[in-house]
Amino acid sequence: QVQLVESGGGLVQAGDSLRLSCAVSGRTFSSFSMGWFRQAPGKEREFVAAITWNDGRTDYADSVKGRVTVSRDNAKDTVYLQMNSLKPEDTAVYYCAASSSITVRLWSWEYSYWGQGTQVTVSS
Repeated sequence: QVQLVESGGGLVQAGDSLRLSCAVSGRTFSSFSMGWFRQAPGKEREFVAAITWNDGRTDYADSVKGRVTVSRDNAKDTVYLQMNSLKPEDTAVYYCAASSSITVRLWSWEYSYWGQGTQVTVSS
């Protein structure tokens, strides 16, 4: 079983930065793909970014490309989402997820394990 615990969310102003963390435990992750998704009120969960544990390949949603960086620290079993130049439309609950795949996965149904989510609110 894999456990994911997100942290780092909060209330910020437009233009500010936040770094979300996802602590992973329970299994070895060398063959996992890790993803970040978000869900705003009244909207469907959407892909934000993903990274592979083994070689660090990444992919990003067009809406965050250039403002967001996903990374992982293998020694700490932690995945990060650095978000810069935040906009009010970035307001959502952000979820960390794990997929048993060595390649980047973009769809929520491809992920088997999910964290509880962390709220990010960006005021204008």
